[in-house]
Order: sequence, then C-alpha cells, then structure tokens
Amino acid sequence: MCLTFDVDAESVMLAADPRYEHRASLMSHQRYGPTVGVPRILKLLSRLEVRATFFVPGATADRYPEVLGSILEAGHDVGHHGYLHESLVGVDELAERKYLELGLEALERAGGVVPVGYRAPWWEATTRTRELLCEYGFRYDTSYFDADAPYWVDTARGRLLEVPVAWALDDWERYAFWPEVTGDGRIDRPSTVADAWFEEIEGLTAVGGVAVLTMHPFLSGRPARAAALEHLIGRIRAETGARLMSLAEVLEMHEDTSMKGWGRQSETRGT
Repeated sequence: MCLTFDVDAESVMLAADPRYEHRASLMSHQRYGPTVGVPRILKLLSRLEVRATFFVPGATADRYPEVLGSILEAGHDVGHHGYLHESLVGVDELAERKYLELGLEALERAGGVVPVGYRAPWWEATTRTRELLCEYGFRYDTSYFDADAPYWVDTARGRLLEVPVAWALDDWERYAFWPEVTGDGRIDRPSTVADAWFEEIEGLTAVGGVAVLTMHPFLSGRPARAAALEHLIGRIRAETGARLMSLAEVLEMHEDTSMKGWGRQSETRGT
C-alpha cells in the first residue's frame, strides 16, 4: 500500500480556467492544502512512521517552497506533476516537453529536487509520455490503470516501472465539490470512504497487487478525513499483510533482482 498526495493547491484550478484566479474563495479552498493540509498530514505520517510520496506541481513548488522543504525534511519522496497541472490531452510533443522541463526546473529551484517519479496531471498520459520520461531520467510512472501490480515498460529510450492506479482509491471522487466547478454536490462521510478503501486494499493484497491511495491535501487534509486515514492505516496494519511504503521504495524493491515473487502480476511490457 502506498500513500500518495498530490499537492495541487491553486494550480489545478488555474489550469482549468485562469480566470479562477479572481475567485478568492475558491483560491482559499485550494490554498488550504499546502498551508493547513500538508502540515497535518506530515504530523500524521510522523506519528505512524510511514514514508509517503508527494507529487508537487512546479507552480506549487514556486509558490510554496517552504512547504516543499517541509516534505523533504520529513524524508518523503517527491514526484513530478506538471508545472501548472496542465492537461496533456491533445498537446503536441513540444508542449509536453515544455511542461516536463518547467516542472523539473521549479522542483530543483525550490528544493533541489531531481525527481525519479512522475504522475500525469489528471492521470492523462500520451502515447509518447513514457519515452519522454525515460529521456529525462525518470525511473517510475504512476499514471496507468491496466494492472493490479507494478510492471516494467521498455521504451526506445530506457526502462520505466509503472505503478498502476485506480479511481476507486482517489479522494477527489469522494470529497471534491465546488459549485459549477467540480463534483455533483455529494460529499462522502470519511468513515464510509475509509471502509471502501479498506475493501479495495484487502482485495489487492489478496492477489499480490499494490494499492496506491491518491489524496489531495486540500481534501484529505481536513480534520475528520485525516483522522479516518489514520484509522485506516491502523486497521490495515492490524488486519492485512500489506506493507506501507513510498513509491520510491516500491521502485527500489523492483530494481533489486533478489526480490522474488513480489507482485504476482509483475511483468515486463513494451510501450
């Protein structure tokens, strides 16, 4: 089981519509993530002695370098998540390269980070994304949905570990709502979300898969939701054989050829 947090902050809304910058209340909703949610999550992870992965858009790193610093100081993995959380749908190669480079430059500028992991904004990769990631030195991606367990991908420019994800393990579909912007007005109870996630994790554990929880600090950093996450982690430790680790640690395990039998569905695939 991997805990991952997308520190989208204002970027995800500004990418959708730059005019949202003038909607002060909406921007405050997003600002809650880096200013309140991340500190609360970091304290939770410290108490539980869990290492997580934080995907930080370049714009967030530029706007909140102290938040990026706190994540790094706590020893967590930091991955690339675009610059302004730009959608890759319909973009050409030049634009995709630009988003990669802007994000890399911002992470290095704000925190000296050279990320090895990538998550496509909106989980929308292109047919060239994996090859570009290898060219730019990335070693793992977590943007695809086509397996239960991690698998290697061979490209013309190198090898990449894909750590698959699932919408059922994303908090956006459970908690995100803003009138006329996102959501349908339904906001689930944290206990209901934790129970649903436990069932998904239990099922993946049974087949030797990996459960990648994808959360956003402006959502899951709220008090009741963070408390439900803490309860969920305790339950997983008590009732399943799942191991909690960062995505970087998953990568390390797969790169260690002495690890036998990890993920019954692990395999190597072409692009």
